Amino acid sequence: MNRFLLTVEYEGTNYSGWQRQLNHKSVQEELERAIETATRQFSTVMGASRTDAGVHALGQRAHFDTNATIPSEKWPYVLNTLLPRDIRVSSCLRVHDTLHARFSARNKEYEYRYFNRRHHSATRRNFAAFVPLPMDIDLMRQAVVPLVGTHDFAAFQAAGGTAKTTVRTIHSITIDRQGDEIILNIAGNAFLYNMVRIIAGTLIGISQGKLPVDTFQQALESHDRLVMGITAPACGLTLVKIHYEGLP
Repeated sequence: MNRFLLTVEYEGTNYSGWQRQLNHKSVQEELERAIETATRQFSTVMGASRTDAGVHALGQRAHFDTNATIPSEKWPYVLNTLLPRDIRVSSCLRVHDTLHARFSARNKEYEYRYFNRRHHSATRRNFAAFVPLPMDIDLMRQAVVPLVGTHDFAAFQAAGGTAKTTVRTIHSITIDRQGDEIILNIAGNAFLYNMVRIIAGTLIGISQGKLPVDTFQQALESHDRLVMGITAPACGLTLVKIHYEGLP
């Protein structure tokens, strides 16, 4: 058996998320169906991140095992002829069978986009959260400073999270404006269930003066989810890249 690591991009609008679900269309299921069609054998596809319904990806990574003789450089061509247009495999590597797409990941990078003007966009509605009131970027940048580093992020997960530990390391956070969009970029070793969307939603309140600028510091100290703001809509979130030691 050979193990292959895929890099996958997708628009999550029409999917229930990455993970296979009964009676709901998922990205994982579409990939597994395409591989089965190509090889005439079923292979489980293991994703690095279980993105939610409506969340997008530019650099999701996923591995699968097969005894098919298709070389790694041909897999994107084969699978892209079998996948729906909103899912594409951009690259494929043959890797050692000890590499696991999820558990071997060393760093994950997410991007959250806000569409910040009085009226929403017809073309950006599926890719950015609409915020009609002004947002103060300086307040946002000041607020996220305490998040960088290794902390117990117990307050930063939604109900239903199953992580064995809530300690995570955030390596970097940047916030910039490009025209009508504000872009939050956050990189870390791993993230809790809905963690990035909770940070993004809380930043809306902070940016408009509805929450204090030290809200994240309060949450880190109290472990209380209730001191923070809403969970931001899924449409603004994109999984940008996942890094592995020794791999591009």
